[in-house]
Amino acid sequence: MEHSPNRKYKDSVFSLYMSDPVRLIESYNAIQRENYALDTPIEINTLDDALYKERINDISFSLDGRYIVLMEHQSTINENMPVRVLLYLGRVLEKLLDQENIYRKKQIPLMTPEFIVLYNGQEDYPDISYMRLSDAFISQPHKNEEELAPSVELVVKVVNIGYGHNEPILKKSKSLEDYSIFIDKVQKYKDSGLLLDEAIRKAVNYCRENNIMQPFLTEHASEVENMLFTEWDWNEAMKIEREEGREEGVIGVAKKLLAMGLDLDTVSKGTGLTVEQIEKL
Repeated sequence: MEHSPNRKYKDSVFSLYMSDPVRLIESYNAIQRENYALDTPIEINTLDDALYKERINDISFSLDGRYIVLMEHQSTINENMPVRVLLYLGRVLEKLLDQENIYRKKQIPLMTPEFIVLYNGQEDYPDISYMRLSDAFISQPHKNEEELAPSVELVVKVVNIGYGHNEPILKKSKSLEDYSIFIDKVQKYKDSGLLLDEAIRKAVNYCRENNIMQPFLTEHASEVENMLFTEWDWNEAMKIEREEGREEGVIGVAKKLLAMGLDLDTVSKGTGLTVEQIEKL
């Protein structure tokens, strides 16, 4: 298949797959233990390039007075996600609100925001966890006898949808379960030694033959293969970059410790490098 690594995809496989209202409601019901009818009216209103610049792995929608953002991660969860989501929310409000109305005396009703990250990576991660903006605060907020919360707080719910995790949630949503199986198949075929494009193609064929994301993959097979290749390749590149960055950082620390006059054994213990590696610096 042909790949376009420099193309700015406006969708990921996740956001394209979840652009179907029935899949969205079914998935949301499973994640949040709700019971909305699958024909409940929703409005999909994702902002372009809001969180990921070239890679859009999120989809937002309005449902019953709520503004919900689903974000998928196949790589390491960014600990700055609450800050990024706060900026996202600011852009959302700018888009949705009449700017003149915010200066009027009467309170403007706001949809209740909900932010959910669906983690689908290979690292060990809890089934359910929460990231809070206040975790990043340098000092704790002042508290009075009523134990007031921070002046600003934002909570992101992280749900591990990797295959083998959160079985009760996945069993309630065929859409999420199918997607989890599909990504797992790609990873397993890749781990078996197949090239990435071969692993993706084989996973697509397996899922189509076993009624997993079948209608979607039949309609979008070529798109899915190209999108997922680009996404996966990007994640691998970022992983290598982080690893190289850590390695360069350790080497830099070792050089500074040597310049301070520390002996080889001490530098080795402090950096994790072997004495032989340090001697070559």
